[in-house]
Amino acid sequence: MMKHPPRILIADDHYVVRQGLKQMVVERFPDARFGEASNGNEALELVWKEKWDVLLLDIVMPGRGGLDTMKEVHRSEAKLPVIILSMHSASQFAVRALKLGAFAYIVKDSAGIELIQAVEAALRGQRYITPAVAELMAREMMVGKRRMAHEDLSDREYQVLCLIGSGKTVKEIGDRFSLSAKTISTYRTRILEKMGLKNNAQIVHYVVTNDLTTGAEGE
Repeated sequence: MMKHPPRILIADDHYVVRQGLKQMVVERFPDARFGEASNGNEALELVWKEKWDVLLLDIVMPGRGGLDTMKEVHRSEAKLPVIILSMHSASQFAVRALKLGAFAYIVKDSAGIELIQAVEAALRGQRYITPAVAELMAREMMVGKRRMAHEDLSDREYQVLCLIGSGKTVKEIGDRFSLSAKTISTYRTRILEKMGLKNNAQIVHYVVTNDLTTGAEGE
């Protein structure tokens, strides 16, 4: 058992979301101590300055994204449990996040008891796998070692792929990540090259066929 109130860092670019997450956690851990960050860089600074027991990390934030932030966290604080929070369905990012070392992947729409159970597990040093994620992992094992074309993309390239596939324009994607349209176009070019695709129509077909569109509208 912990000898001190849990120290929980919440990184999400929406103030209202951060407050909502705090309220959920406080119901189970009334003495919890919180820290807040509105982007990946702020989260990293707090991780480097203070000790935390759990990091709740949004997967999509302006600038440095959640998965990239988690990688950097693990370089300096390898034992810090990271719980990924997202509006994206588990089918889009869950397995990728867990492979990178996340302790849990929680979809914000279903946060509540799952979030509390994930925090409890993380404080014990254990991973928490939701039923939806467990089904995805089982499906991946059944497929075997056959790699999908999108598995060779970087985390940001994968996010751009899903958003293009859901009908977002280059400008809309750039606004979401606080990046220029030119930068997003560069990501698009890399995606086409790595996946052997020719245009947006083929990206859309790939994303829809492989069920990567669900949840792409959320942040």
